[in-house]
Amino acid sequence: MHLLARATLAFAILGSAAIATEAAAEDGKLPHTLTFTAYDTGTSGFNIAVAVGKTFKDQHNTDVRVLPAGNDVARLAPIKTGKAQVAAMGVGVYFAQEGVLEFATRDWGPQALQVLLSSVDCNGANLGIAKDTGVTEIKGLKGKRVGFVVGAPSLNQNALATLAFAGLTRNDVTIVEFASFGAMWKGMINNDVDAAFASTITAQTKEVETSPRGLVWPTWPHSDKAGWERVNKIAPFIKPHVATCGSAGLSTEHPKEMGGFPYPIFTVYASLPADLAHAVTKAMITGYDAYKDAAPGASGLAVGRQTKKWVLPFHAGAVKALAAAGSWTADDEAYNNGLVRRQGVLAEAWAQYLKTSPPEDKQQFQSGWMAARRSALVAAGLEPVF
Repeated sequence: MHLLARATLAFAILGSAAIATEAAAEDGKLPHTLTFTAYDTGTSGFNIAVAVGKTFKDQHNTDVRVLPAGNDVARLAPIKTGKAQVAAMGVGVYFAQEGVLEFATRDWGPQALQVLLSSVDCNGANLGIAKDTGVTEIKGLKGKRVGFVVGAPSLNQNALATLAFAGLTRNDVTIVEFASFGAMWKGMINNDVDAAFASTITAQTKEVETSPRGLVWPTWPHSDKAGWERVNKIAPFIKPHVATCGSAGLSTEHPKEMGGFPYPIFTVYASLPADLAHAVTKAMITGYDAYKDAAPGASGLAVGRQTKKWVLPFHAGAVKALAAAGSWTADDEAYNNGLVRRQGVLAEAWAQYLKTSPPEDKQQFQSGWMAARRSALVAAGLEPVF
């Protein structure tokens, strides 16, 4: 709430600069002002958003204000209320679409969020294992200590998905909870935990690698179909990826098969006018050469690297821009329509659940919603996942 209050204050200061700009986006033309939200200052998502914003200013004379926010709720609230147009999100955007975890509340529920472009670069996502444990494979983590971060379902769900690859569950390891991501990786150095989840390019992983404990990234063999099926039952947003950069010796000469997912994901609501979504996406595509080297990970926004068969649909305006760039097929369209249908099923389930006068108690409300959600998805022939 504190971060959300700060974001609200920032929008109040911006005033008319953050007003919706629907009329200005005709024929692919950007409006004079746009507002993005992103993770905190200094994060790769924030830096990439700033790099894109600078290109918009240089090439289109459009001012982009990037507002930092420390969690998914704080990043999405401004675009939900129309005070910002685009959020540079992580995998929390999937939880928001599904109306689960921190979004399984009366104030939120399933959100009709859609993608403009997302970045997939050379880094992977994995459970880093302290080298001094002698463990080099995920299955070797049985009986070991695995880090969780309180209030960070994205990290924790990713850790559980990694364990699932080897057929392990949380009951096979000792969960050690930390107050923050930084504290968890400091715990790796201090021998308080044996494994923690991160991107392979995260600075904290390099610190562990150079510490007396050392660091190992386990392999997720892409040929292990059963392992990937287990992963995707828990985290369908994680896809096979070859990591070629980051700590613990990763390089193009020494690649490693593991998991990965897009970040940042430039996200909008389905209700954003198609002309505006098209204008922003088109400007990102045509301006790529100007920002691709301006921030680590920005090169992953290339049209050819787009993850088009993921867990969130692309906005119709983005589809128009991708099609014009020669990067949209009939198969992509069919898959995208299926994701849009899922959002419709979730929205209808939420509307019907609210009509039942659900309990005020937070836990009871969440339990009731999750049951209603599961029933609706199963009836529609869709995987509930959660």
